[in-house]
Amino acid sequence: MLITDVGLPGGMNGRQLADAGRVSRPDLKVLFITGYAEKSVIGDGDLATGMQILTKPFAMETLTRKIRDMVEA
Repeated sequence: MLITDVGLPGGMNGRQLADAGRVSRPDLKVLFITGYAEKSVIGDGDLATGMQILTKPFAMETLTRKIRDMVEA
C-alpha cells in the first residue's frame, strides 16, 4: 500500500508516483491525502480501482479505518 499526499515537492505529484509504482505492482493500493476538496483533486474523473482519497483534516481513527478497509478489500 502506498500512502501519499497529492501535492509533492520536486515536480512529481502523488498520482504520478502512484502510476509509477503500479508499473511494477499493478495491484498496488493507493491512498491519496490532500488538503484540497476531493472534487478539485480528481475533477470529474474517477480514481482507478484500488485508489482512494482522504481529505485533511482528519482524525487518526479515520486514517486507520481507511487503511484497514483498503487492506481488507
